[in-house]
Amino acid sequence: MIFFYSISELQLLLNYLKAKKSIDNAEKFDLNNPAEIPKVTIQLPLYNEMYVVERLLRNIAKIDYPKDKLEIQVLDDSTDESVIKTTEIIAEIRQRGIDIQHIQRENRSGFKAGALKEGLEIAKGEFIAIFDSDFMPNPDWLKNTVPYFKNPEIGVVQTRWAHLNRDYSLLTKIQAFALDFHFILEQTGRNFGRHFINFNGTAGIWRKECILDAGNWSGDTLTEDLDLSYRAQLKKWKFKYLEDVETPAELPVVISAARSQQFRWNKGAAENFRKNYRKLVKEPSVSFGTKFHGFFHLLNSSMFLIVLLLGILSVPVLYIKNNNPAFSWYFNVLAGFGISTIIFFCCYFVPYAKIHGKSLKSFFNFMGMFITFFAVAMGFSVHNSLAVLEGHFGKRSEFIRTPKFNVNTFKDSWKGNKYLSNKFSENILIEALLFFYFAFAIYSAFKLNDFGLVLFHLMLFGGFGFVAFKSIFSKT
Repeated sequence: MIFFYSISELQLLLNYLKAKKSIDNAEKFDLNNPAEIPKVTIQLPLYNEMYVVERLLRNIAKIDYPKDKLEIQVLDDSTDESVIKTTEIIAEIRQRGIDIQHIQRENRSGFKAGALKEGLEIAKGEFIAIFDSDFMPNPDWLKNTVPYFKNPEIGVVQTRWAHLNRDYSLLTKIQAFALDFHFILEQTGRNFGRHFINFNGTAGIWRKECILDAGNWSGDTLTEDLDLSYRAQLKKWKFKYLEDVETPAELPVVISAARSQQFRWNKGAAENFRKNYRKLVKEPSVSFGTKFHGFFHLLNSSMFLIVLLLGILSVPVLYIKNNNPAFSWYFNVLAGFGISTIIFFCCYFVPYAKIHGKSLKSFFNFMGMFITFFAVAMGFSVHNSLAVLEGHFGKRSEFIRTPKFNVNTFKDSWKGNKYLSNKFSENILIEALLFFYFAFAIYSAFKLNDFGLVLFHLMLFGGFGFVAFKSIFSKT
């Protein structure tokens, strides 16, 4: 399974390299012509965002677009004192002649999807831009995205996430490494290959007609963005991905926040596989290639479960291999699938080089980050596997928001953040036990004088140690 997944990524790499050589001849709106400037609504879904709401609103107020063609909806489901601050800032912005509305619901039905759907009912715009509370679009963001809707088949324009605090800590560097891979190689590769891509929940803009035609927002999965994306593309709407338009955002700086985000994303992906993949397979107009990539797109979070099983089983396999020489040919054949690692290495290097350059120093830094990233990803495999299993088996859970911090440098402190949870997860105990389990695996390599799996076990040992002890000792 991992081998075929790596093949899908290799094809996306080839698509990406072809895309870099192509010329974008898309027809665009001329925003210098008042007759071609469409009405746009910006939606800002909020829920208890005390630390970032002021930064968000003041930044959005700087968007460069004709005031008579722009509406801002602050979809505020907050239940704390941040509502007071939000109300005050909105009143101040409104005095500048900006059409900004403060929309509050009586209940959080449908969570973010419900708020977006309710706002859509009264939205004046033909196009709907969406930004989460930790995003900081540049003033020319609409001018860089809206023109592509000249093509009536375009339903979504998605931009690339950039990172305000990439170098804050090892944790943020790891997250940036993974997100850069998705936003540079995967999104561009899928889009160029005319395969299904996803609106990423924020930093993108929808045609209102597309949302309605696809069945509107639904809160029955934790990743409502991925769900609507697949439903829209099954309705033959086209998506446009703009790799060169960056939208900066803040990465979680505390592992508990990263864990909650990872849980939501991975469970939501599994829920969407369960909900939408059968429809994709049955659609006769969809190519085999798109069905193949859709399988791994919707199921990529399930790779955590496979890696976890491989890791746990690798220790008894080490003893079986050494006690049964007759099986050696079988293990040698299996070792051939290690080519997946080389494929992943090449695929991850391309987006890393785009951000950090191609110097020798950059390459060695990449090698260290590649090993560190995959080690920590393995460390998250227990947490993420449980999320995946809940998604596949249909266990429902609440939408758990990711706490925002508004920190960019080491001197900033996050420890006073009131939204952080101090709840101890049983998963952390399992991760700590696996840390010792793979310490035994490393000991076994020396005991059996068989070092074929020692690098794999060292990564698992380091990954589970990082995740478990970081989770235990980073409590507020």
